[in-house]
Amino acid sequence: MTLTEQLLSQIPGNPLEGLRRTDRLWQSVKDGTQPVPTVIEESLDVIAVEWDVVVCGGTLGILLGAALAQRGWRVALLERGFLRGRDQEWNISRHELQVFVELALLTEAELQQAIATEYNPARIAFLNSPDVWVRDVLNIGVDPVSLLELLKQKFLTYGGQLFEQTPFESAIVHPNGVTVKAGQQSFKTRLVLDAMGHFSPIVQQARHSKKPDAVCLVVGTCADGFPENSTGDLMATFTPIQQQCQYFWEAFPARDGRTTYLFTYLDAHPERPSLEALFDDYFRLMPGYQTVSLEQLQFKRALFGFFPCYRQSPLKPRWQRILPIGDSSGSQSPLSFGGFGAMVRHLARLTGGIHEALQSDQLSRHALARLQPYQPNLSVTWLFQRSMSVGMNQTIEPNQINDLLAIVFQTMNTLGDPVLKPFLQDVVQFPALLQTLAQTALAHPRLILKIIPHVGLPTLIAWLFHFTSLAVYAALYPLGRSILPQIKLLPPTQQYDYHRWLEALEYGSGGDYR
Repeated sequence: MTLTEQLLSQIPGNPLEGLRRTDRLWQSVKDGTQPVPTVIEESLDVIAVEWDVVVCGGTLGILLGAALAQRGWRVALLERGFLRGRDQEWNISRHELQVFVELALLTEAELQQAIATEYNPARIAFLNSPDVWVRDVLNIGVDPVSLLELLKQKFLTYGGQLFEQTPFESAIVHPNGVTVKAGQQSFKTRLVLDAMGHFSPIVQQARHSKKPDAVCLVVGTCADGFPENSTGDLMATFTPIQQQCQYFWEAFPARDGRTTYLFTYLDAHPERPSLEALFDDYFRLMPGYQTVSLEQLQFKRALFGFFPCYRQSPLKPRWQRILPIGDSSGSQSPLSFGGFGAMVRHLARLTGGIHEALQSDQLSRHALARLQPYQPNLSVTWLFQRSMSVGMNQTIEPNQINDLLAIVFQTMNTLGDPVLKPFLQDVVQFPALLQTLAQTALAHPRLILKIIPHVGLPTLIAWLFHFTSLAVYAALYPLGRSILPQIKLLPPTQQYDYHRWLEALEYGSGGDYR
């Protein structure tokens, strides 16, 4: 019996079975054998719609479902199981959570009720380099059970209807609506929101089950028995490249112990390790990372998954009246796990945009595509992701990634919180990026030159396009805002287009970070 088998078998709920089930999915992705589902069809028949919005996927769909129901729309929320959050906290920054108060979905007291843990400061640490410390970044642990229950009750109060144990099966797109088949029921709606995540059958059909361009592989546990530690790690390394992977660690205090993750960036090459193999390395390396023996720990939960990323993201709608949101849309950067944080970041934008789309009946695929625009501040991070990963047949110096990241983060730390904090929250802004690159290149030209053969010339050329676009978006956003008052004189359809263009500039330049 391996150490992974031994330790996971002690955790309630049989996580080993779930791990191996996820590994089979991961293997099918690596092999390119995922089937292409056919769940969306089209018809010329006109239907009598009963709903304005059907949200498929309740765990994170409830966020947007509640916001739209609050605005008076008829919303049905479909969840394949029961709408209940997991026991493990979602880590986020406090100012990001304020969107729930700003949208009047939660009061300050209710928001505080949903917070399970809070800590400070957090560390960024790389092998053979001084630590960098920050405050108020991903330092809030939200209790998903409490948060989703609060939002569910608000959703029902606003008139939304929840359909649990009602899994999405298929949909037919009509000229004036969509017929959604779920379980034994049928829902006729003006708009479908796909919040079923990375492996949504709608997304798989839209992408033709294409192999992801990059993957973040993650394993972890929540355990008790660690030495007292009220700080967290946002990103830490203490080993060189091994097995063609650079291992990164992340750790947060939890209300019933400490959560510790091991993650790595890689491609979907068939020879990449399984999650179970990564867990073997996790348990092997954990004592050296946390200065604790495994015998001292009482493991409460096992955490694991893989997060695919596509260069063609966010995903543009392929059909009329169907909009992917959250992880379904791929609206996170290739450095991010996505999920709760990415959904919260875009919650206000999507709420306002979908509300306007429903008001002006802008529900064609082209109109909905404006709700998932190109965002250069996410696209530029593909270069960073590539520089933090190693190809299966590539040879680079064992500490090259450690050395590069140590220098970059030391530079950002010198430039201060306005540069460092947005980046740590998945927001890249042109002035901050330009300063960081310029100072790093001037101080360490030889290290920068090593990046070119590492990432490859095509990746670098594509990055230069996105970098230039980021500069253009940053310059245009203030100009777009300056003429916003005059837009109220335009017809609703033109207002919708202008607002989406302005939001694309705002979010695409990182101007939404406050």
